[in-house]
Amino acid sequence: MHTRQTSLQFLIITIFLTTVCLCSSAQAADTDGMTGWEIGSPYNQFYNYKERDKIKGKILKFKKVTPLPGMASGTAFIFDDGGEKFLIHLCPTAFATPKETGIRKGIKTTVKGSWALINDEDIFIAAKVQQGENFEFKVRLTKDGTPFWTMSPEEMAKHKN
Repeated sequence: MHTRQTSLQFLIITIFLTTVCLCSSAQAADTDGMTGWEIGSPYNQFYNYKERDKIKGKILKFKKVTPLPGMASGTAFIFDDGGEKFLIHLCPTAFATPKETGIRKGIKTTVKGSWALINDEDIFIAAKVQQGENFEFKVRLTKDGTPFWTMSPEEMAKHKN
């Protein structure tokens, strides 16, 4: 009887630990590729929705960036406004790669967002990229700068249209 009770306890503990490990792994997978891009992160504090700006020019090339040490990689691009070239941060790579954004190089582009000084470099953090009359790629809410990658799929669908 004692052996049977010990076996049952062992089985219960094993099931419990397996469940805890699986849940932890699932949570880790949900945030994989988003480290440092969270809504309350130091990086996100650089975006100032109250001081939005709009710039016009052309995208020269896409780049993969790590904005701050320890962050997951991000999708960015080199932008030429007709006189100056600078870096624009778009989103975490896990949210969208250059191909997934649908944004094209070399055509007339308008980018709305906020300027930031990161590592002694002027960076433009995008909220929306527009190309032509019918294409836009949004990554932040205009009203408060909330990043789309921090929203539920339902919230994101509501704001993307």
